[in-house]
Amino acid sequence: MFSTLIRSSKELISAPKNWLSFIAGLSLVFAYAPFSLWWLPFISIPLWFFILNGCSTKSATKHGFIFGFGWFASGISWVHVAIDQFGGMPLVISILLMVLLCLYLALFPALATYLSAKLSTNKKANLWLFSSFWLITEYLRGVFLTGFPWLSLGYTQIDSPLASFIPITGEFGLNSIVLLLCITIHLLIQRKNLVLSLTIILSLITTSAVLHDKSWVIPTNKTVKVALIQGNIKQEIKWEPDQEWPTMLKYLDLTRVNYDADIIIWPESAITAVEPLAQEFLELADKSAAIQNSTIITGILNYNFANKEYFNSLITLGKKHQADPLGSYEYNASNRYSKYHLLPIGEFVPFQEWLKPIAPLFNLPQSSFSSGEYVQPNLIANDIHILPLICFEIAFPAQLKANFQTTTNILLTVSNDSWFGDSHGPHQHLDIARMRAAEFGRPLLRATNNGVTAAVDHLGKVISVIPQFTEDVLRTEIMLVKGETPFSIWGQFTQWLFALITLIIYLIHHFTRRSK
Repeated sequence: MFSTLIRSSKELISAPKNWLSFIAGLSLVFAYAPFSLWWLPFISIPLWFFILNGCSTKSATKHGFIFGFGWFASGISWVHVAIDQFGGMPLVISILLMVLLCLYLALFPALATYLSAKLSTNKKANLWLFSSFWLITEYLRGVFLTGFPWLSLGYTQIDSPLASFIPITGEFGLNSIVLLLCITIHLLIQRKNLVLSLTIILSLITTSAVLHDKSWVIPTNKTVKVALIQGNIKQEIKWEPDQEWPTMLKYLDLTRVNYDADIIIWPESAITAVEPLAQEFLELADKSAAIQNSTIITGILNYNFANKEYFNSLITLGKKHQADPLGSYEYNASNRYSKYHLLPIGEFVPFQEWLKPIAPLFNLPQSSFSSGEYVQPNLIANDIHILPLICFEIAFPAQLKANFQTTTNILLTVSNDSWFGDSHGPHQHLDIARMRAAEFGRPLLRATNNGVTAAVDHLGKVISVIPQFTEDVLRTEIMLVKGETPFSIWGQFTQWLFALITLIIYLIHHFTRRSK
């Protein structure tokens, strides 16, 4: 049995097609930020289809798995930075954990290729079926075991001509458009189904051009002055007791010269004392902001001593409404947000009674958070309605939709990407946030500890950004808009639109061939 396993492994490694599938997946990292070569999937995926198309069920599954492993091994390599630098494990173990994570994620594209062959009429991989099953398995990846929807294909198109589809299909639906184009490009290279392929390409190009000039929301002629504080606190010292007051005072000092802003944003867990023990500082910051007719929104950890629960929260200090009295902060008042979608390992540890004794990685500070409610009221800051999400949550558009209201003025996401160093993770994170702005037609603010801090308009375009790893303040004016995009209203349906179209094309093609 052992010799058979070794023989199978050698065959897997030595086969040229396996390496080509791996390289095709590996190359996709350059389609995402910070490289942003949006056109790359339209080369690498159609070429990979030469290997996949017509494969047996077993072979298709294998190539889907290898492609997926290469895709995630390069695309989420930034996760290793956090494991290696803060996990407290030997390098060999941290690499092993990364390999296991990538192997797990590769199961989803493998399932898509398996189903595309297993459920086809000739039991061979069919690209039209693959496109539809890809979307289904991507949905499963986004919800299974709390979900990890990072690196979805649609994010590669945030700056491409296809971005005009985003307010209708969202990023998730954009997956189907990307794959539909990849299939037609593959067919054109083979000189097959030329009429169908050219019709699809021309239709998508024309529709994209028409949608480019379509305005789903309109300006209100009202602007808001904002200041986003980037403290650049090193993660290694952030939670040291002797750094508690210096850190908080740094944020207050950076804020004092920016009180002319209507809204001032501090990043995730900017205040390094738990909320019940930071009352003196919070009251000082609250009154200072209120006197200046400004509002501070800050990340903070709330610890409920009675129930012994941690919450990763955002609170408002200063003016809630213009008519507010000076200083309106109260502990556990309603104008706050507590993170719902917690990050596995970082904020909660599955099976913690077994895993926590194993290694420091599973025993990070505050790694046992409780979730807030799925639906929470928008924050109100200086009469502006703000929909907040903390860090990883910005990757879940369904959660944003559940909290989106017609009165929502601005989307807000705060983060602490110090865990990921000088990797491509924070840049990918910004593009995910940009996608949410384009989907819901609202400007977005992103405040982080050490970058990438940015302001984004309602089209998903970056208005202003400040360099990473610097102590700085981003000051800008945000134009408010009103109205709703189709995705913000019917997103749960429109995101499946092109997957359905692709499936219909397959059925028409199939029954047309049978009738001949």
